[in-house]
Amino acid sequence: MNPYQNTPTARLIADRIRDLSHRKTQAEIASEAGFPNANMMTFLKNGRNKVPIDRVPSLAKALEVDPAYLMRLALDQAVGATAAQAITDIFGTPTTVNERTWLTELRNVSDNSDPRLTARSRAALRGVFGK
Repeated sequence: MNPYQNTPTARLIADRIRDLSHRKTQAEIASEAGFPNANMMTFLKNGRNKVPIDRVPSLAKALEVDPAYLMRLALDQAVGATAAQAITDIFGTPTTVNERTWLTELRNVSDNSDPRLTARSRAALRGVFGK
């Protein structure tokens, strides 16, 4: 039985293992993440096991993904969507390196004026992403 099969976390892990396969084996990824058993990667990508929260930093590094992004996915997997939402409501959403770069640029171009998101600025931002 694979209770976490087809979760975003399991899909991300499977995709990254596939994408990195030309440079490192699944066993190497497991070792880099601190898992003594290489089979753990199979369990994670197939959704048999959830990602242990304490392994997120090392697993993110081994999979070459942003740790905040993996943490968001793992948190949802670990405690369920409702509890994960409560945690992010209280502590805020973990931001990725890319998101922090956007925030830094926003602060730079606004001269740190804490600009409000207006309908016009929302439309401009959506235009950047073709939405």
